[in-house]
Amino acid sequence: MVLSSFGTLESQQDLRSPQFEEFNGKPDSLFFNDGQRRIDFVLVYEDESRKETNKKAYNEKQRKKRQAYESNLIHDGLELEATRSVLDDRLVFVKVHAPWEVLCTYAELMHIKLPLKPNDLKTRSSAFGNFAWFSKVLQVDESIIKPEQEFFTAPFEKNRMNDFYIRDKDTFFNAATRSRIVYFILSRIKYQVRENVKKFGINKLVSSGIYKAAFPLHDCKFSCPSDDFSCPNERHLLYMEWAHPRSIYKKQPLDLIRKYYGEKIGIYFAWLGYYTQMLVLAAVVGLACFLYGYVNRNNCTWSKEVCDPNIGGNIIMCPQCDNLCPFWKLNITCESSQKLCIFDSFGTLVFAVFMGIWVTLFLEFWKRRQAELEYEWDTVELQQEEQPRPEYEARCTHVVINEITQEEERVPFTTWGKCIRAVLCASAVLFWILLIIASVIGIIVYRLSVFIVFSAKLPKTFNGTDPIQKYLTPQTATSITASLISFVIIMILNIIYEKVAIMITNFELPRTQTDYENSLTMKMFLFQFVNYYSSCFYIAFFKGKFVGYPGEPVYWLGKYRNEECDPGGCLFELTTQLTIIMGGKAILNNIQEVLLPWVKNLIGRCRTVSGSEKISPRWEQDYHLQLMGRLGLFYEYLEMIIQFGFVTLFVASFPLAPLLALVNNILEIRVDAWKMTTQYRRIVPEKAQDIGAWQPIMQGIAILAVVTNAMIIAFTSDMIPRLVYYWSFSVPPYGNHTYYTMEGYINNTLSIFNVADFKNRSKGNPYSGLGDHITCRYRDFRYPPGHPQEYKHNIYYWHVIAAKLAFIIVMEHIIYSVKFFLSYAIPDVSKITKSKIKREKYLTQKLLHENHLKDMTKNLGVIAESIIGATDTSLRPKVE
Repeated sequence: MVLSSFGTLESQQDLRSPQFEEFNGKPDSLFFNDGQRRIDFVLVYEDESRKETNKKAYNEKQRKKRQAYESNLIHDGLELEATRSVLDDRLVFVKVHAPWEVLCTYAELMHIKLPLKPNDLKTRSSAFGNFAWFSKVLQVDESIIKPEQEFFTAPFEKNRMNDFYIRDKDTFFNAATRSRIVYFILSRIKYQVRENVKKFGINKLVSSGIYKAAFPLHDCKFSCPSDDFSCPNERHLLYMEWAHPRSIYKKQPLDLIRKYYGEKIGIYFAWLGYYTQMLVLAAVVGLACFLYGYVNRNNCTWSKEVCDPNIGGNIIMCPQCDNLCPFWKLNITCESSQKLCIFDSFGTLVFAVFMGIWVTLFLEFWKRRQAELEYEWDTVELQQEEQPRPEYEARCTHVVINEITQEEERVPFTTWGKCIRAVLCASAVLFWILLIIASVIGIIVYRLSVFIVFSAKLPKTFNGTDPIQKYLTPQTATSITASLISFVIIMILNIIYEKVAIMITNFELPRTQTDYENSLTMKMFLFQFVNYYSSCFYIAFFKGKFVGYPGEPVYWLGKYRNEECDPGGCLFELTTQLTIIMGGKAILNNIQEVLLPWVKNLIGRCRTVSGSEKISPRWEQDYHLQLMGRLGLFYEYLEMIIQFGFVTLFVASFPLAPLLALVNNILEIRVDAWKMTTQYRRIVPEKAQDIGAWQPIMQGIAILAVVTNAMIIAFTSDMIPRLVYYWSFSVPPYGNHTYYTMEGYINNTLSIFNVADFKNRSKGNPYSGLGDHITCRYRDFRYPPGHPQEYKHNIYYWHVIAAKLAFIIVMEHIIYSVKFFLSYAIPDVSKITKSKIKREKYLTQKLLHENHLKDMTKNLGVIAESIIGATDTSLRPKVE
């Protein structure tokens, strides 16, 4: 519904403008100059008459649109007061106030739930049980932030105003609700209608430059309380008890966050806090598994064989590329094999199984916590009260018959048009995902081709004194340049796709804001999933898997030889990749989130330093803060969900991932809180019932994580080949030992290749450092030269393949069975919460019904008295 039918610019004769008032010198005031009317919103524009530009015609057109918009606001019932800036006389601040009648009208229109009577049913149980002393340390002091009084609520109706708990009209609608109602109006008021095209809404006016900003006010400075005794100082309380570093160990004051910023911000911090709490258990178990591997790293028999000069020192390995790569001794991988023992251990298998169960517990218990918040924050029936987006309403030109009500209603396009839009949008998303995959393939081809170039160009002899020659090997140069190119491509595609995703979602034209955000979320996550995880999937499941053998290597596109794993194995490379991505991403994001808004605000203050000695009002102080865009919270969610993917999808290769995530999230909560309370303007409060599309995304990641971790253990690590050797090939009939042992494992898993069998003799040893060798070894399970099936896969290979497939099937079936059992056994809504919801609904209906009966009884009594009075008058004898 687009509000106000005020006509075109040309037909507007009765333009009404806001009254100009001088600043009254009260920097903490949240009211008009009369001290009575509260400021619910602030609009900022640059006075066209004082702009230093030659575009007078353009400025005049902009001024007329603004005047028409402000006039329509006044006609719609809002009250405006304009004040010129104290620091820059070109700026004008238009303060908006919504009177009682306007608030009541739109509260009913928006189906806002408001208090009926105090509620004594809501009792909160502590998550710490009997540890009252410990809970008291973590809780926010209730003498500082007092608990909010709970009420029975119902959608507001003006004709039942007496049923609602109205003690003071000034406080019945809190500041967040007032701002939400005013923003609803501002988003739907027209400012121009030309050729049947409606132009409306504050968002378009800000994006076109007619207004420079539009925002609700913070209630005080964050660093100190307001001098106004009527000010609740909620911003200051949030800073001291939530955003300040000294409160890092305390629980979040979620009710106050919700009251000040709205349910949408509140549910984000509730989810992030709950996720962080659950990470504590995962971090402890992951750290224990890591320590188990670290303590037992010296007991790895296979690693000892690699490091033994008489075993690993006598094994000559085949070159890993054509022409230019040398033969090498196995014992040069000693250090990496010792490190690999830490991660490729039995503890990792236990941890992978544990994480498969942990992620299910986290998601199920979060659903229960979310249901509690829905009840406590009155968002249980939010979908019924959410209004269509103004952009959707403006495009509703087609008339259709509603299947349920059999009444006419307007929609933006027909069913056929909706199908066409869906196909076009899906095609666009698929195209961009394929573009990202193509860029990843391009980076792989680059690595394969440039490795040979660096091998030829970089010095082949080292003097031992030049540090660049010591560290800049062909492998290092290839890795660094490929990472830099990949980083640049990722950033470019990220910027482009963000705009494309918004364009596609706008083209879809979702009905409500929730539908809009969910649609955008799915598109952006698909992109980021491929963007961030593609390199990890390549290392885990493709690198080193399809390389052939020295005599017949596999080539990409007929000329690029496939990459082999580093000497330490692909599992250690995957661990290194995850460490760099998770650690680097966390450090970079936190630094960026702290420094970027702080530097921007510092620059803004420096620009106005000439007027810094003047006392500036609250609205001008807030104007110089940074704007948290409409997608600001979206990127906070996206950052955490990407981290959630790293914690769950590849945890079998990096058991310390939950610990890194825990440390990052503890800082993330306080950094986000600090940004919102100190560096950003106050966000327009919004309702939210849950975390939206992020919930099914996490469920999808949880299901995929079981498969990826099982495959990492089976195909990326050497756990299965070691177990097969221990139980089958170390003893007769395949082995020579009389007892189960890991001795001889390395020799058993390295196949023999005859150098004379190189198809191109130039692929032999180009260096003379290791002498002229007849045979070399390579990582595979193949028959030796001279065997009737030489270079074919041997019996060990097929045993290992069968064991790997059996392991994947057994592991994923066990974990999936446990997951589905837990999902079934743990209800999404606890029994207590269900009872509370039903009880409140019953009492609310009873209260409204009783009040309605009282009103009817009262009215019937009045009618009955009037009828009886009229009857008595007609029956009384006439006096002559």
